Amino acid sequence: MLSVVDLFCGAGGLSLGFQNAGFRVLLGNDIEGQFGETFSATHSGAKFLEGPVSELRGRRVLRETGLSRGELNVLVGGPPCQGYSVYNHGRGSHDPRASLFRDYLAIVEGVLPEWLVMENVVGLLSIDKGALFETIKAEIIELGYTKVQALILKAEEYGVPQERRRVVFVANRLGIPISPPEKTHSKEAGFVSVWDAIGDLPPIYGGVRDPRAVPYAAEPSNPFQHRVRGNRTVVSDHIAPRLGPANQERVKHIPEGGSWRDIPVDLLPAGMRKAKRSDHTKRYGRPRKSDLACTILTKCDIHWGAFLHPIQNRPFSVREAARLQSFPDSFEFKGSMTEKFVQVGNAVPPMLAEALANSIIKCRQENVRKAA
Repeated sequence: MLSVVDLFCGAGGLSLGFQNAGFRVLLGNDIEGQFGETFSATHSGAKFLEGPVSELRGRRVLRETGLSRGELNVLVGGPPCQGYSVYNHGRGSHDPRASLFRDYLAIVEGVLPEWLVMENVVGLLSIDKGALFETIKAEIIELGYTKVQALILKAEEYGVPQERRRVVFVANRLGIPISPPEKTHSKEAGFVSVWDAIGDLPPIYGGVRDPRAVPYAAEPSNPFQHRVRGNRTVVSDHIAPRLGPANQERVKHIPEGGSWRDIPVDLLPAGMRKAKRSDHTKRYGRPRKSDLACTILTKCDIHWGAFLHPIQNRPFSVREAARLQSFPDSFEFKGSMTEKFVQVGNAVPPMLAEALANSIIKCRQENVRKAA
């Protein structure tokens, strides 16, 4: 069985995808202990090391996994992206988080995996007019990974029901040609929509903190729902934030496909009453059932984007956000509701990660066939 270690693992969306593809997850590392509780509960047999990756050494990874240098098949990781994200208007390579890729590569040097996978937001490509991207690529090659590609992937093309763009560095030191993962969905053939993803979940009220799992509202009606539900008969983490009185009144005016523009001017927040129609494009957005979700962030705040439920006057629940990230319902997040939203929003969608894992398996197999 192929092995994988996950740095900056968070809740473990990236490693879950590799696990679903048949990899054995040996270890995860993250600075947030709360993330570790979720990771440990959802990755049976894997160890979790809490602490900054800057203080982690390759020899510690080898000791904890029982491997020798060069034996690990794949090292994956997504250095925190806030320093590069288009949502961070003060982004730049001077941000301390922008040096975290070097901490990742230091572990690569110490562990010497066959393959490495490093995921981040596409905003990384434009930092310092592309200089940061070129630096990362050059330093990967310098470590002996002569085959390296930077893939720009759209999550919706791999069955994830949201618009999410990511750049993924994939490299190996075996000289194996790298092919991008095969797309499973397209605009012509159809993407998985918001309603495809969450339409079987029961109606709830925002702000109700019921810790109990609740029955589904309907039988699964499509392949996505069958996949995420598995054999479960009840769903957990189906809790959503409560809107304040002013926002409760505002969202009543927003139809499917609508946004802040549908709110009467006298009900808008003071700072938005003179806004141009082209401003704040997704604030107070309510997606149509047939839409893809917008990029899921670390909280489904209606001031941030189109995070209103298509037909209920509330934001998405934790479970709905998790589904829009392609997490199965069996994946239960630990911590407060706020902490759960952070874990969901920071994650790599497991279905996207699984496609990456399968592409590595395929590249390895094709290389063996050519060598035979």
